[in-house]
Amino acid sequence: GLVTQVDVQYLWLPLAHVFGKVLTSGQIEVGHVTAVDGRVDKIIENLPVVQPTYMAAVPRIFEKVYNGVAAKARAAGGAKYKIFQWAAGVSREYAKASQDNFRRTGTASAPFGLTAKHKVADALVYAKIREAFGGNLRACISGSAALAPEIGYFFAGAGIHILEGYGLTETSAASFVNPGEAYRTGTVGKPLPGTEVRIADDGEILLRGPGVMEGYHGLPEKTNEVLESDGWFHTGDIGELSADGYLRITDRKKDLIKTSGGKYIAPAEVEGQFKAVCPFVSNILVHGADRNFCTALIALDEPTLLGWAADHDLAGKSYAEVVAAPQTVAMVQGYVDRLNEGLQRWQTIKKFRLLPRDLDIEHGELTPSLKLKRPVVEREYKGLIEEMYAGSRES
Repeated sequence: GLVTQVDVQYLWLPLAHVFGKVLTSGQIEVGHVTAVDGRVDKIIENLPVVQPTYMAAVPRIFEKVYNGVAAKARAAGGAKYKIFQWAAGVSREYAKASQDNFRRTGTASAPFGLTAKHKVADALVYAKIREAFGGNLRACISGSAALAPEIGYFFAGAGIHILEGYGLTETSAASFVNPGEAYRTGTVGKPLPGTEVRIADDGEILLRGPGVMEGYHGLPEKTNEVLESDGWFHTGDIGELSADGYLRITDRKKDLIKTSGGKYIAPAEVEGQFKAVCPFVSNILVHGADRNFCTALIALDEPTLLGWAADHDLAGKSYAEVVAAPQTVAMVQGYVDRLNEGLQRWQTIKKFRLLPRDLDIEHGELTPSLKLKRPVVEREYKGLIEEMYAGSRES
C-alpha cells in the first residue's frame, strides 16, 4: 500500500476533528508509528525531531515554512537572496513542466536544461528545505483550505509533494485526493472510489456516495437543507471539474463577495495569492460585500516580522509597535501593490489595516484546523473595516 509499517506519521490535528480520527484509524490498521503533538505553534519545531515520512497538514503550515525560508534569504541579502529567488523560480518551472509532461506522456520529467538547473538548485536550496521537514518526508496531504498554487509548485519542485485533498465532516473527511504521481497542483484531485460528484448550476459542488452522512442527528430540518432525497449532498463549496475529473475549489459559497457594482469575488483566491507574494503575512481577510471596493485586514507572522524589524530601526519593539510603524505599513503596501498587479480591477485591494496581533484559535478567530472564521473576525474588527470605507461615496 501507500503506507506501510515502517512509515512515521506526524499527527497534530485534534482527535475531535474527523480527519484526525481517520488518520488515527489508518495508523491502527497499518501498525506504523505516529508522533502526536497538538500544539500548532510547535509543528515547525517538531518536524526535524520526528522526521515523519508522511503527514496531513493545512496550507498555513506550508505558508509558514515558505515565508520563513524567504525571509531568511531576504535578511541574508546579496548573493544568497538572489540564489533563493533564482531557485524558487526554477522549482516552480520544474514542477509545472514535470506535471505537464506526466499529463501528456505518463512520465514526470522536464527538459534537459531545466533539469540541470534544478540539480544545482537542489544542492544549494531545496535540500535544506527538505531538512526543515525532517529529511524523510515522502508526501503531505493538505486540506481544510486551498493552497496557493505558486506555493504548491515551489514545494513540489523542491521535492516536497503536497497532495491536496477535499472532504467535509459530513462526507467522512475525505472525498477527493490527488493520485500519487498524477497529482496536479491547484486541484484537490479525483473522487475516491464510490464517490459521485456533480457541479450545480450555481457552481456548488454536490457529492453522493457511501461516505456521505445519513443526516444530522435529531435535526431533520437542517438535514433537508443540505441533503436531497436521492442522496446528493450540498457541500456549500464552489468548484470547477475538469474534463478528466480533477476538482478545483474556488471558495465557500457563503463567502463569495458581491460588490455594490455586481461583481463576484472569491476572497480565498485573493488571500491565497497574497500569501504567495508576501513572506510576512500570517492571515488575511478580504472584505468587500456590498461595497464599491475591496479592503483587507492583515495579520503578520510575528517571528518573521520581528526579524525584519531588527534590520529596519525597530529592534526591541513589540509586535504591536512594529505593525504600527510607518516603515512596516509601507513594506506591506509594496506587497499589496504587487498583488494588485495580477488582479482584475474590481478584485484589487484599495485599503488595508494591519492587525495589532495575529489571529488565533484561542480568540475564536480560527478553527482547530486553522481555517479563518470570517464572521468572527469581521465582527471583532468592524471598527477598522468601517474606518477604511469612511469618506468613500458609499458611506
